[in-house]
Amino acid sequence: MGKGKLAKFAEVAENPLVVECPFWQLQQEGFALKGRWKTDFFGNENPIVLELGCGRGEYTVGLARRFPEVNFVGVDIKGARLWHGAKEARETGMKNVGFLRTNIECIDGFFGQDEVNELWLTFSDPQMKKASKRLTSTFFLNRYRRFLVDGGLVHVKTDSNFLATYTKYVAERNGLPLLECTFDLYRETGMDAWLTEIRTYYEGMWMERGIPIKYLKFALPHEGELVEPDIEIPVDGYRSYGHEVVSTKTTGK
Repeated sequence: MGKGKLAKFAEVAENPLVVECPFWQLQQEGFALKGRWKTDFFGNENPIVLELGCGRGEYTVGLARRFPEVNFVGVDIKGARLWHGAKEARETGMKNVGFLRTNIECIDGFFGQDEVNELWLTFSDPQMKKASKRLTSTFFLNRYRRFLVDGGLVHVKTDSNFLATYTKYVAERNGLPLLECTFDLYRETGMDAWLTEIRTYYEGMWMERGIPIKYLKFALPHEGELVEPDIEIPVDGYRSYGHEVVSTKTTGK
């Protein structure tokens, strides 16, 4: 591991805006802030919004600047990535930003019932091979229900046509109110302007390649059994930035 990464890990560890809790610690000791983020971390009663897979934290910080009356928590396992956003938030004295370094798979262990108002999923891995790993799958939606307010909003911003299409089918199959849906955000009319004002590092790269950015917003009620859509979806023509798909499959579920 390079010295640069080690230095970033050290900064993250001592940054008061960052909370770290590996899975083993959660299992053995629980999480003291669960249900107490407003009082013990932010010191106010403002709504809480999470960004899952926040990467460098550009969206978490950007949203916090745009909505100072809301508390934002960026969640990611990569400490060297979220270091960027955590450092910026600390140096600029932001009071409505926090970061949680942990695995998203156990996210329901960190927030109490009705503690979170909205979720942002920005440029998540589409996980085209396994539905349960997608952050908009019923596997994860059921976890979000454990801490998201009834009818809380889920925002999805993605370069992936596969993930956007899948998410749309999930919402429609389960009767989840689909409030916004565009497969080309930057050419769509009538959308809130700030949706295109905040861009992540990866968003800029995808746009340079001419890949349209998709945006969906849906509500997640507590009631009703969630089921996976049974439909084949064309896979994306790329795997990640700079890498082509190596699978010979042309569709996935």
